[in-house]
Amino acid sequence: MVVEIILNEKVEGLGVEADIVKVRPGYARNFLFPRGMAAPATSASKKQVELLNKKRAQREAQEMNDAQEQANKLSKVKLNFTLLVGERDKAFGSVTVQDIADKLKAAGFDIDKKKIELPKPIKTAGEHELIIKIHSEVVAKLKLIVESAAPEKSEESTGKEKRTYKGKAKASSDEKSSSDEKKSKK
Repeated sequence: MVVEIILNEKVEGLGVEADIVKVRPGYARNFLFPRGMAAPATSASKKQVELLNKKRAQREAQEMNDAQEQANKLSKVKLNFTLLVGERDKAFGSVTVQDIADKLKAAGFDIDKKKIELPKPIKTAGEHELIIKIHSEVVAKLKLIVESAAPEKSEESTGKEKRTYKGKAKASSDEKSSSDEKKSKK
């Protein structure tokens, strides 16, 4: 058994506002109706669908405008990253989606990392371009500049390395014999 309802707002996996959908009665009665997400589809309420369609069109137009503005701002942004590179131009680490999202947040953009399309982490130096899906119909291209930097070499690493021991210092042979005598007297 199913009932027809009219959605008042977007419900994930079901539809958007002003859609007339069929759902199970318990789902409608226990979840959608108490939260104000839907109303029963009666002949009188079907007339209200027009009002909801206008509201939906305004909301979608506003979302589209906001997404276009954000895409224009993002296309002007260039992010700089520095990767440590070894002797054979082998990168230590990579630039990941999380790194890009953090830099964008620092630049004043609140972009979810799931919207950033990066097929694989960036491990090479140079200029890279990636796509950010801001809206279902709006995408922005973002430029990344990845620079390579050699790891710092200390003077000790070029010569012989000093070994340091953690913990107790080693006792000399004189101290060992005196400590052995103390143990044997007990």
